[in-house]
Amino acid sequence: MSRPVTIFTGQWADLPLVDMARKTSEFGYDGIELACWGDHFEVQRALNEDDYCGNIKALLEGHGLQCHAISTHLVGQAVCDPIDERHQAILPDYVWGDGDPAAVNQRAAEEVKAAARAAQKMGLQIVNGFTGSAIWHLNYSFPPVPPSMIDDGFQQFADRWNPILDVFGECGVRFALEVHPTEIAFDIYTAQRALEALDHRPEFGFNFDPSHLHWQGVDPVEFIRAFPDRIYHVHIKDAITTLDGRSGILASHLNFGDPRRGWDFRSPGRGGVNFEEIIRALNVINYQGPLSVEWEDCGMSRDFGAAEACDFVRQIDFTPSDVAFDAAFEKG
Repeated sequence: MSRPVTIFTGQWADLPLVDMARKTSEFGYDGIELACWGDHFEVQRALNEDDYCGNIKALLEGHGLQCHAISTHLVGQAVCDPIDERHQAILPDYVWGDGDPAAVNQRAAEEVKAAARAAQKMGLQIVNGFTGSAIWHLNYSFPPVPPSMIDDGFQQFADRWNPILDVFGECGVRFALEVHPTEIAFDIYTAQRALEALDHRPEFGFNFDPSHLHWQGVDPVEFIRAFPDRIYHVHIKDAITTLDGRSGILASHLNFGDPRRGWDFRSPGRGGVNFEEIIRALNVINYQGPLSVEWEDCGMSRDFGAAEACDFVRQIDFTPSDVAFDAAFEKG
């Protein structure tokens, strides 16, 4: 098994795609996971310009790069979220519009549908992203949260995402939710409940990212074991907990990179995620898709980190055995 090693461009959207493609090739990656922001993959242009997808493919192929997925995290966040001023900073102007919350929710949903159609035009089968959540703010149950409020949140998720997933089904594309705080699913139990809310429809699965599970205290390997048929894409991303008696796991309203935080992201191999066991678990479920580096480390140069991460992923990935180790002891 030789899984392609790719890099997600979301943290590099300040660069033009032509520069990012060149860098990705120089870093040594096999491919690239295109963010649907910056100029890396523009959904509306993909749908409305006949040569757009062909030009993107030609650019990537010119650098020897594959593309297995596009990612629509930012507009996906606005599908279920209660909209506020933070969303204006992450949404295209045509999705934000006049900022009316209900209208923003609706336009975001239409943009995710458009991403499915654009992925189809690119010949891709996976769109990664977020869902947003109407109930994330209820995570700590005080004032006491009645179960009906949580039920309503999952029902709202189903009501808004089923029509989106209908389009994914029509296009032969699957949506892979990056299980993540602030989303409808942020751990094993909420992921299970999200699947149940959608009646386990096959268009919906997960972009497995161990970093978001690790700092919560959830074993990422147990997530793979819980959803072996729903791991549609994999991010390679690391995190570390730095609880020192003063810091807390809720991070104290301190931004990423602040040394007082109780946890933070790290370049792959430099945090606490056990990638050895993750690769073994992915081998057990026969995951053969890309291992896509989502590089985030506030304490390291991103060019240095991205190149190092590519080498790291190649070192940790391995093909499972096709023979029992003690088969040689058996008599013929």
